[in-house]
Amino acid sequence: MRRTVIAGNWKMNKNFSEAEDFFLNLTESIKSKDFDNVEVVICPSAVFLELATDFSIEYPLGIGGQDVSANVEGAYTGEVSASMLRSIEVDYCLIGHSERRKYHLESDEQINKKLHLLQENDITPILCIGETLEQREQNITKEVIISQLEGGLKNVTLKKEVIIAYEPVWAIGTGRTATPEQAQEIHQEIRKWIEEKYTTEIAEDIIVLYGGSMNPGNQEELLKQPDIDGGLIGGASLVAEKFEQMIDIAIELRG
Repeated sequence: MRRTVIAGNWKMNKNFSEAEDFFLNLTESIKSKDFDNVEVVICPSAVFLELATDFSIEYPLGIGGQDVSANVEGAYTGEVSASMLRSIEVDYCLIGHSERRKYHLESDEQINKKLHLLQENDITPILCIGETLEQREQNITKEVIISQLEGGLKNVTLKKEVIIAYEPVWAIGTGRTATPEQAQEIHQEIRKWIEEKYTTEIAEDIIVLYGGSMNPGNQEELLKQPDIDGGLIGGASLVAEKFEQMIDIAIELRG
């Protein structure tokens, strides 16, 4: 059975004391919970990653970066390399998030370079893919998703773990959410493509998250879909109590 992953993407939010308080509250809450089939991941700003990994030493937390450089090292001011993330024991890293694609004009080729560098450093990539509202209205959602999968996973064998996060761009931070049926349809298409490109076994094992305004109110119905393995959560992950509630829902359903 695939494990359920509840991943919080803080984006550019919280100062140091707020981040520390969050981890103190969260770890106190989760220390007695049963995480046999559920994994919790937090992706804070890069400046809080070492703080986060300190907490993950004693508690069942995975820590992820929000982005990584497509370069190994060198004169790239402000960037963070995969080896830097590995040196502070970061477990995961987001790549291809819609905001990086939109505001930083990241291409599938760049995202693919990042994925390879993460794998070389034994960090699990969380590859984000998704269509805009305009693309959905043009009925080209599946074509967009497949194109992003082909570009992001170019020359990737999947011998090491990769997590896919489907995030319909029109549902990120808007309060709009794909219906469970809409989300399931695309998750099923992702798994079908993985099966055709790789193997049935890999398609059955790969974790596919939903990343469009998941919250405690809609989480249960989304997680009941057969191909949705958890959530990449934005706004709802910033409030410890709300995020804890989402962890509890996941444990109740999948624990």
